[in-house]
Amino acid sequence: MKLPAAVLPPFLVLDPLLQSWLVEDIGRGDRTTQSLFPAGSKPGQARWIIKEAGVVAGLPIAARVFHLLNSQVEFNAMVAEGQWCEAGQAIATITGSMDALLTGERVALNLVMRLSGIASMTRKYVELIDDLPTQLVDTRKTTPGLRLLEKYASQVGGAMNHRMGLDDAVMLKDNHIVAAGGIGAAIAQVRTHMPYPLTIEVETETLDMVDAALAHGADIIMLDNMPLAMMQQAVHRIRQVNDRIKVEASGNITLETIRAVAATGVDYISTSAPITRSTWLDLSMRFTSD
Repeated sequence: MKLPAAVLPPFLVLDPLLQSWLVEDIGRGDRTTQSLFPAGSKPGQARWIIKEAGVVAGLPIAARVFHLLNSQVEFNAMVAEGQWCEAGQAIATITGSMDALLTGERVALNLVMRLSGIASMTRKYVELIDDLPTQLVDTRKTTPGLRLLEKYASQVGGAMNHRMGLDDAVMLKDNHIVAAGGIGAAIAQVRTHMPYPLTIEVETETLDMVDAALAHGADIIMLDNMPLAMMQQAVHRIRQVNDRIKVEASGNITLETIRAVAATGVDYISTSAPITRSTWLDLSMRFTSD
């Protein structure tokens, strides 16, 4: 399986988030660790063990968490980002002051468990359509404050990112269309305001809406919650008019339905499921004596 390269956001962007999560957890101080191990007083070594099989994501982020607490901590990943690992496998070793390792443990583990869960679920979806030209994409249904990292995990799992935010593209959804007075009116109005080189995507639910999106020059047409037979008709109609228009399917995409949807010939399938329905991948940190 050839997966798209996942791009980790720069730490210039991530550091304020990581620092805020450390502050949330540490509060006025780590009472336990500070009582046992004054800052930098004793070195320690630990391993991270994966407790269930899955795709690992977020190890560079975990390393950064520890480095923010103590720049001398050495975090050595034993597996690559996006690698499938088996239960019981060691995935990283960490060496550094005990106070940094213990204080950063929970934040670092929480992030990697959450991101690995997303990557693991995403990989399941991607594998089901791997031999087809359709690409899986994520959505804006993300946890507030975690969007950058959750969408990174989606990439690690093999999906492409849809819009990161509302400023990425014009996407006319059902409520926009109704409020604007129809697809034609909505497209005409946004064209007078949108900067180059943004694209216009239109959400459609019927073949008449597809025809309207085609007539008014949409760049991307989303087929939302359409029955498979109607979706096939829509794809055929769009290809006949302009084969450069990208077609996206969305709405109630599951592991059971994704392949049939992809078989209709759409370019993209968007779903929030890998992010909203995934569970954390269980990990633990264990101190070693060697």
